[in-house]
Amino acid sequence: MTAKNTEKQAIAVILTNRLAESGEKLAALAREYPEGKFETVPAAGTRTFGDVLRHVAFWNLYLAETVRGKKADGSANELPKSQYGTKTLAIRGLTESTSDAVAALRDLNGGLDAEKAAQAQGIVEHICEHYGQLAVYARLAGVVPPASRS
Repeated sequence: MTAKNTEKQAIAVILTNRLAESGEKLAALAREYPEGKFETVPAAGTRTFGDVLRHVAFWNLYLAETVRGKKADGSANELPKSQYGTKTLAIRGLTESTSDAVAALRDLNGGLDAEKAAQAQGIVEHICEHYGQLAVYARLAGVVPPASRS
């Protein structure tokens, strides 16, 4: 194995692990969020907690499809509320989509090219941005995010 291949594999492992970790961190926060506030708009012009989870899950699936070489349509921008409209279903959509994206990256066996690496990095960043947003929602609802507990 060449040094370049070893480096590509290391990058693939790092991105895959970060995707799995950030997805689980978001899911843990979602499990703690009050069900009664899950579909409440916290302020005018913002998404509900559930809307954000459906949005993140959609883009996880988009990553999985594109990494597998399929043409993905990003126009929906979130999973349908009609199918993922409860806390349980939205969390399931998030966790399953995270697992699917992680599996798609692992299936590459370290063959992550620059374009796919950039897509994966972008999705990790996307999850982390929305984690921050939902951590604020949680604190406003009186919930200390699990990752912030001592």
